[in-house]
Amino acid sequence: MAPGSGAKALAGVLLVSTGALGLYSFQQRTSGEEVTAAKTACMGKLDECTRARDSLEKAASSASADLGASRAELEQLRREKEEQDQRLEVFKSVTDKFRQMIDSGKLQVVMRHGRMVVKLPASVLFPSGSADLSKDGQTALAEVARILRQFSDRRFEVAGHTDNVPIGPPSTFKNNLELSTARAVTVTDTLVEKGMNPAHLSAAGYSAYQPVATNATEAGRQENRRIEIALVPNLAEVPTPDLDAGIAAGGPDAH
Repeated sequence: MAPGSGAKALAGVLLVSTGALGLYSFQQRTSGEEVTAAKTACMGKLDECTRARDSLEKAASSASADLGASRAELEQLRREKEEQDQRLEVFKSVTDKFRQMIDSGKLQVVMRHGRMVVKLPASVLFPSGSADLSKDGQTALAEVARILRQFSDRRFEVAGHTDNVPIGPPSTFKNNLELSTARAVTVTDTLVEKGMNPAHLSAAGYSAYQPVATNATEAGRQENRRIEIALVPNLAEVPTPDLDAGIAAGGPDAH
């Protein structure tokens, strides 16, 4: 072996070893950075997935609440339809029973604000300016009572109405409010005499304050001078749109 060749060989081995150690250290450093980067990426994905899951859970909860509300609304609509059908059935039944009086022009049967109303022109019942029943009025109310007695579980309000023309002689009433109230009381008393339950009847006078037609014409004033016997709704019943297109009754009217 040539002089110095051993030392050169040892130096080469050391150089190679040092390089190998450096390469290993670099590889370890690189591997650690990649692991850290991978962990960071995974954490980001995990946060994103968590947010997506929370969003889906909120959406599912909202959809469930909306579905529950829709079901409740549908149930409410179903109940309202049943109640309206019941009211219309009563209306049809009463109309059928009053058919002869309707056809003869003695009254009308209409639906207004969810209430069935039997309308009698004042001229059928009373002389002008009076609260004393005429003979024809007595006969008409006897027939009305006979029919309404069949609805023994229902309550009725008897309402007196006038036009807006002031009361004058020979009437003994000082104004239309007194006249409308007195007429309502007279009709109520007569219905009781004809067999209706007094506990299911009430009377009220509205003067000219609830017109159903214009007071600018004689025909309109005749419409407004009337007695109405309204079926009082049960608490479970809800208002319905006006159906004041009942079967019309003609005939003249008066104070």
